[in-house]
Amino acid sequence: MSHRVFRDAHGIPHLRADGPRALAFAQGHNAATDRAWQLEVERHRAQGSSAAFLGPESLSWDVLARRVRLADTARRCFAALDRSTAGWVLAYVDGVNAGLAEHARNAPEFAAAGLRPGEWKPWTPLAVWLSHHLLFAGFPAKLWRERVARELGPDAVELFATDGPGSSGSNGWLLAGERTATGAALIAGDPHRFIEAPGIYQQIRLACPEYDVVGIAVPGVPGLAHFGHTGGVAWAITNAMADYQDLYRERLRRTGDGVEALGPDGWRPAHAHTETVHVAGGDPVTVEVLETARGPVLTGGPDGEAISLRYPPRVRAKLGFEALPALLRARTVADVDRAMDHWAEPVNIVLAADTAGGLLHRTAGAVPLRDPANGLGPVPGRDAAYAWRGWRAPLREPVAGRAVMANQRGIAAPLGVEFSAPHRARRIAELLDARQGWTADTVTDVHTDTHLGSAGPLLDLVAGLDGLTPSAAALRARLLGWDRRMAADSADAAAYAALRSAVVRELAAHPVFAGLAALPELPEVLLPWQALLPRIGYALESLLTTDRLPGLDPPASVRAALERVAAGPLPGSWAETHRLAPWQALPAPAEWPGLGGDHDCVLSTSSVPGLTDLSARGPAARYVWDLADRANSRWVVPFGASGLPGHPHHRDQLPLWLAGRLAPVTTDWNQLTEELPAMTDFRRTVPGFGEVRLRPLDPAGDAELVHGWVTQERARFWGMLDHDRAAVQETYAYVDSLTTHHAWLALRDGEPIALFQTYRPEHDPVGDCYPVQDGDHGVHLLIGPADGESRPGFTEALIAVLIAFALDDPAHRRIVAEPDARNEKALNRLVRSGFELGPEIDKPEKRARLAFLTREAAAPILARLSPASGSGV
Repeated sequence: MSHRVFRDAHGIPHLRADGPRALAFAQGHNAATDRAWQLEVERHRAQGSSAAFLGPESLSWDVLARRVRLADTARRCFAALDRSTAGWVLAYVDGVNAGLAEHARNAPEFAAAGLRPGEWKPWTPLAVWLSHHLLFAGFPAKLWRERVARELGPDAVELFATDGPGSSGSNGWLLAGERTATGAALIAGDPHRFIEAPGIYQQIRLACPEYDVVGIAVPGVPGLAHFGHTGGVAWAITNAMADYQDLYRERLRRTGDGVEALGPDGWRPAHAHTETVHVAGGDPVTVEVLETARGPVLTGGPDGEAISLRYPPRVRAKLGFEALPALLRARTVADVDRAMDHWAEPVNIVLAADTAGGLLHRTAGAVPLRDPANGLGPVPGRDAAYAWRGWRAPLREPVAGRAVMANQRGIAAPLGVEFSAPHRARRIAELLDARQGWTADTVTDVHTDTHLGSAGPLLDLVAGLDGLTPSAAALRARLLGWDRRMAADSADAAAYAALRSAVVRELAAHPVFAGLAALPELPEVLLPWQALLPRIGYALESLLTTDRLPGLDPPASVRAALERVAAGPLPGSWAETHRLAPWQALPAPAEWPGLGGDHDCVLSTSSVPGLTDLSARGPAARYVWDLADRANSRWVVPFGASGLPGHPHHRDQLPLWLAGRLAPVTTDWNQLTEELPAMTDFRRTVPGFGEVRLRPLDPAGDAELVHGWVTQERARFWGMLDHDRAAVQETYAYVDSLTTHHAWLALRDGEPIALFQTYRPEHDPVGDCYPVQDGDHGVHLLIGPADGESRPGFTEALIAVLIAFALDDPAHRRIVAEPDARNEKALNRLVRSGFELGPEIDKPEKRARLAFLTREAAAPILARLSPASGSGV
């Protein structure tokens, strides 16, 4: 599929193609170009095979992915897609597969991990999406809430009902035209996620005759699910913090026929099979995969207590991918609204605005109707009272001047149980209301605000303390004079953070929490939701002001913590300890920068109070969409466009991100640099013969030439004697649409002399006729000029160049040819060129003779050619 790639000053890809499917192919190919290592890590995580090269630390995730049947759910969801959407996704996958092997050779992580890139399946993008968002709804928190209710009583559960250690949020705000300088709407924000290197978000532009969209994509997933600007309409999302995953306590038993589960209708057969998870540096692990009528079994089994997970994509075989191509075609908020009706996972809050003044504020995603108890903890699987009874309709609110979304209890309140504290949302609203005439430049000030709204309860307790030692009294005075900004260079912010952590540790050591101190026996990947210290850190405001826990004395804990902190050395600034700590599949030594901000700041760079000041979560991107002029929009990501270490655009946006600045969104194609495809030209010079060049065949432009060749009697073995010009063009247009088969025109000193075709045998009928080896590369050759074969040395020289071309890719270990068994000229020509003849095979169109040339056997031929000139493959 033909497409063109342009880059801006930051290396951000701008892709152009002739249609939506060709553009989807281009997006997949670009993802493989820029993020090959990242794509393969995500593919393995989605299918539960990452421990095979990342080692034991990834085992718990792999087991979870197998048990909840992520890959199988993705298969189901892909199979349920409408034909158009499925074809569009498949084109993206074809693009990934077409570029992955080539660009993986440039990524040093593959060699370091001993990994070779594999093949993406049609459903892999859906599995990647599921993998990213399985834990977004925080179902492990239900196990925590159950423990709290058991140890502290049901009333205590609400004390911890806030954005937990494992969840991710976002900021987003919409300013209607009456609040901006241009009279057109602005949408801005930043998604908060675990920061990964390479980043989970990729800036990109997707353009074809049907649409031209800029936005932020997820590598491995086609389209722009979360953030985009089509020119006529723009949209953005935050996590709605909805509760849409349920846990069921199951009774299972083994029978002679397998496993049964007790449900509302009695004992019923459960699905059961085993899978093996391979572990680098460890023994393989056998996983029993069980599934009841409620859902896959998350923990336990027939030999003890079991808990199953019910989640909407598994139940409905719908992930929402139908919305993705519809969003790209959107022109108005009504179009975005209709597209979001398809959305399923995760549940989001959507803001959108268009150039006609249309505004949208709604929820999108699948939330089941069921008993309120389902949201609080595991419920009995055998009780029909806890079954799902349909789906909630989306919620909508009008936009009066502005709308703010920051994971707070707001429009989505009926859909969830735990939400983020309201501080970020209140602060954003306060800042937006403080002025008029907002522009794309000034609205970025909101992104980096460091005021900490949650500091009040702790500082109020500090203010009430007396009888302190001199050092504690001095620290008390200092904190009470602090401006409550978590600025990177602030020593007072560092002192506050030190005190906060000390208070968290004091509270966690209190006997009232003793029953929650030990971690339960759960898969390691679920334990962050069960750890006491982070839970207390994020619920600190509630715990410092509650009277629901008898024996707890918050002022005493604050006093003890203040004295302890005052007696020791304090960091000179908040940034000394509050440093970026991104996740990397292969950890590498790095000196990551210090940060401003904090969990409840608009600049939400989250640490875990009491445990660490390091920040693993933060703004995974920032954006401003200007509806007055898309070219005035802005964006930034933490690192850069390329995932390749050492690449100029690997981390070139990090200084901007740290400073709170955004890069311009370039929309003028004349300001971009075209990136020429790697396979546009291949040249070799043969002494005494001339320069041979291969270029991709142009199905339309070369149709007349090729038609003249393939319809001559001497080309009868090519099988196209009866083709007219239109049929020849149609045939090679089809070949051009494939990612596994390619057609090339060979030119000698500029004169066309041959038609050369290459293909992957495992994706060709010939692959069913012999045992394909890893690295096999198939070829066909038709010499064009009628007298070509009779010219002395002509055939040998041409074939030498074609062999060099076929073996230019180090992944190609052996050339495979399969001429008609009756074509003695072709067979003799191959033997003279070093090929070894194989058996005859029966193909649908002919009886053929296999011939093979290994890289080793070709070495003498390659040694006679001159080094490459021009660009190579």
